[in-house]
Amino acid sequence: MLCSQKQRIMLANRKTRKKRLRLMMDVDVGDHNVLLVRCDGEYTAIGNQCTHYGAPLSTGVLVGHRVRCPWHGACFNVKTGDMEEYPAMDSLTCHKALGQAKRVKKMGARDPDVKHTVILLGGGCASVICAEILRQENYGGRIIMVTRDDLLPYDKTRLSKVMNVKSDSILLRRMEFYQKYDIEVWLKKEAMSIDTDRKTVAFDDGTTESYDQLLVATGCRAKELDSPGAELKNVLMLETPEDANHIHNACIGCRTVIVGTSFVGMEVASYMIDKASSITIIGFSELPYLKTLGREIGKFTMTVLEERGVKFYMNDSVTEVRGKNGRVKEVVLKSGTIVEADVLLVGIGIVPNSEFLKGSGIKMDSKNYVTVDKYMRTNVRDVYCAGDLTSFPLQMIKDQSVSVAHWQTAQAQGRIAALNMLGKQVALNTVPFYWTVLLGQTIRYAGYGEGYTELVLKGRFEDMKFLAFYIKDDEVVAAAGLNVEPAVSAVAERFAAGKVITKVEAESDDLSWLKLPTSKQ
Repeated sequence: MLCSQKQRIMLANRKTRKKRLRLMMDVDVGDHNVLLVRCDGEYTAIGNQCTHYGAPLSTGVLVGHRVRCPWHGACFNVKTGDMEEYPAMDSLTCHKALGQAKRVKKMGARDPDVKHTVILLGGGCASVICAEILRQENYGGRIIMVTRDDLLPYDKTRLSKVMNVKSDSILLRRMEFYQKYDIEVWLKKEAMSIDTDRKTVAFDDGTTESYDQLLVATGCRAKELDSPGAELKNVLMLETPEDANHIHNACIGCRTVIVGTSFVGMEVASYMIDKASSITIIGFSELPYLKTLGREIGKFTMTVLEERGVKFYMNDSVTEVRGKNGRVKEVVLKSGTIVEADVLLVGIGIVPNSEFLKGSGIKMDSKNYVTVDKYMRTNVRDVYCAGDLTSFPLQMIKDQSVSVAHWQTAQAQGRIAALNMLGKQVALNTVPFYWTVLLGQTIRYAGYGEGYTELVLKGRFEDMKFLAFYIKDDEVVAAAGLNVEPAVSAVAERFAAGKVITKVEAESDDLSWLKLPTSKQ
């Protein structure tokens, strides 16, 4: 009796899995690749390519009314095509408009009768998204976005992955877009102070502008190397497309030394392997990515780069940079090792751009990150903050305050700030999702794994195909994967739904809910 009941359950589970596999498929309609979805007994057709980087959504994760991209975690409503989670910015076309690859959600423009101004400080993705959401919600006031850059907001995630990138090719929106929707963009202008009593911002050119509501999204900057000789030529940092191009050209055929073993340092090393004459990486910790991807994946990535000739000096630091004729020639380490160098790239962390907030009354933590609530509000009325310089409550870890300097998180915060400026009372509920590229392979990560105590590994590092579950208090708090799409997106969907993934579930041989591929895609 028990045996037959078990068999019936197993048969029902197999039928359920087969049914789910038929819920969406890609089809070609003329010259267009379309995602056909059956949801609530109805069929809908939307674009199949994610509007972020073009991933096929048919290989993603379908939960309820939304599909999550297998590559970078963007989400779309399958009934309307509307974008519901970043890093994508545009929505998908529906079956009524297949002649387009993507579409911008309907947006309003400025109403001259509305005497209200929102100032967005910073030219990153948080400000762009905030401006767009305001217009999508028919805000008719004045929107001013201010950036110290001389370039319109761009996709900064590309800089360490494609270093010869042309700045024009990575713009988030072109000037025509901002003009069409009456979003003012002030370039090469920097906020110097804020008077929250008078609601004014003072800028570096001596001008002052009044606001009714303010978004602080000035982000972070690269931390400078504090060692003698750091001012020498060819001691470089990566912050802009111009920097990326300079580093690309400077490293070709040269001895390249990189200080720092997190995303910038490791991605630049990977990019330069077949371009520089030699690559040396200096790390403060025992292994790369120790505070982000963790010990196990850090060791794996280090081994992969070592096999391609990259030399590592770990648990070490730079004490002096020596030069000749004003250019770097040697890097002296704390251990006494001297490394010859033609180029020294510094990627040792970030510093929040929050100095101008001192005296404003806006609360910051001990590291000068701006503290906000789940509505992206600071302690000062009508002042909001979003992006890398925020310390915010992350819902998936019971509203513990964290700082997450990743692209998709900043976008989500920009959206929440806009909605709450309009009195919508919408709380931030996003799952951090990021990715890093090494030697053409993309490691994807979802969740918040800081403080994890155990790693459950599916697959093998040496096969370049694995899924890692980060465990804390017998629950999965994050996941990272390589060549197992859409597994990490499936984990992100579970997190987004507030569902617990237990250690027992992670260790189980039955991972059908992850939709793991049977072969490398």
